[in-house]
Amino acid sequence: MLPRKITDRLEEWKNRSRRDPLLLDGARQVGKTYTVKHLFGPEHFRQVWHFDFQSNPELSESFERGLTPTAILESLEANIDASINIEKDLIFFDEVGDCQLALDSLKYFSELLPEAFVCASGSNIGLLKSFPVGKVEMLNVFPLCFEEFLMASGQSKLLETFQNRRFSPGVHGKFWDMLLDYYFVGGMPKAVDSWFDGSGGISDRTKRVRQIHHDLVEGYRLDFGKYAGKLNAQHINAVFSNVPRQLASGHDDSVKRYRFKDVIERKSSYRDLRGPIDWLETAKLVRKCYPVSGKPETPLVVQARQNIFRLFLFDVGILGHMLNLSYADQRRQDFRFKGFIAENFVQTELNYVCEEYPTYGWEESQAEVEFLHRCQDGEIIPVEVKSGSRSRARSLRSYLNRYGPTRAIKLAGSAGGENDGAVQTWPLYSAQFLRDL
Repeated sequence: MLPRKITDRLEEWKNRSRRDPLLLDGARQVGKTYTVKHLFGPEHFRQVWHFDFQSNPELSESFERGLTPTAILESLEANIDASINIEKDLIFFDEVGDCQLALDSLKYFSELLPEAFVCASGSNIGLLKSFPVGKVEMLNVFPLCFEEFLMASGQSKLLETFQNRRFSPGVHGKFWDMLLDYYFVGGMPKAVDSWFDGSGGISDRTKRVRQIHHDLVEGYRLDFGKYAGKLNAQHINAVFSNVPRQLASGHDDSVKRYRFKDVIERKSSYRDLRGPIDWLETAKLVRKCYPVSGKPETPLVVQARQNIFRLFLFDVGILGHMLNLSYADQRRQDFRFKGFIAENFVQTELNYVCEEYPTYGWEESQAEVEFLHRCQDGEIIPVEVKSGSRSRARSLRSYLNRYGPTRAIKLAGSAGGENDGAVQTWPLYSAQFLRDL
């Protein structure tokens, strides 16, 4: 079973004396159902009552008598021919977006039965027409992060070394190997599970992962038509397909601003592409990073411009697949301009583990720093990302000379540990530990 760090958040929710229903949101197939039904639920409840509105649309009839918890529970109990104990059981509404009445009912569970354990999940939640604002607790679910990838590998000592940040040249090679595997596999649970299931050689495993990635991408494209209509779906698909190409087109090892021209025929501005981009962002398939100019100050959102951003994909494995990068390509790391893979990796680690979204970067004249990170003491520090072990980091030096931060982080393809004045060099795979600063 694939362990997930998010179960800690679920346990925290469960231990409250009164709670709003919990709604798990995220792209399709990131593990929402699996986490609740197989990891969290059985560990903490007598019974998990799983109501899947996608596979059992007739369940919607249980909500037609009324939306009070009493009426709903009576109908559901009649449906399953069993009693639901609200003190010991978990009520799980899966794919709740397929039943608007079930989604609406969460408001009444919050107001009238806050002691009940009600959890719901859905994909494309943000695309729904109505939503019980203020009556549910939202929890975003992402593909597995790098630490969870290590957890899935079953290498307990390596995981312990990572969690204790005991990075050294002696173990760097092993962590780097795992990171390159992660670049290929990514964090989609089905791909990770297939990679570590122990069957077949490397050729069989890579073929299975590529097929899983293919099926996932095609499934997302089918969703475009299901939720957006034919014409809009064509535009959404054009943007979705274009994001990897733009990421891979940087000529100085750094991701550039997203360009709106030549993505959709006869459309060339942010206003033209805003709808498809917003749709993909709401569906959690693309992630934004806003570069700011001048001295970064809190709140960074004030310095960001709505139409200037970099676009990343939500999963680095899906990114590689859409660019047809093979396992051998990722292992060699000798294809041109490979820095975009490292940047996309850091973006997803910041989104998931550090809970930063949107992210921000910095640019001034010809200088660029990939990310800005706000520390616990409020200081904003620059984070440079380099896929190799050596770099001059001229842009980072420019930032330091202009604004004099007390510290800066350079994430690089080395074991790290070097300090050069305010600049600390960390191994690239340790990006998640920015949360501790």
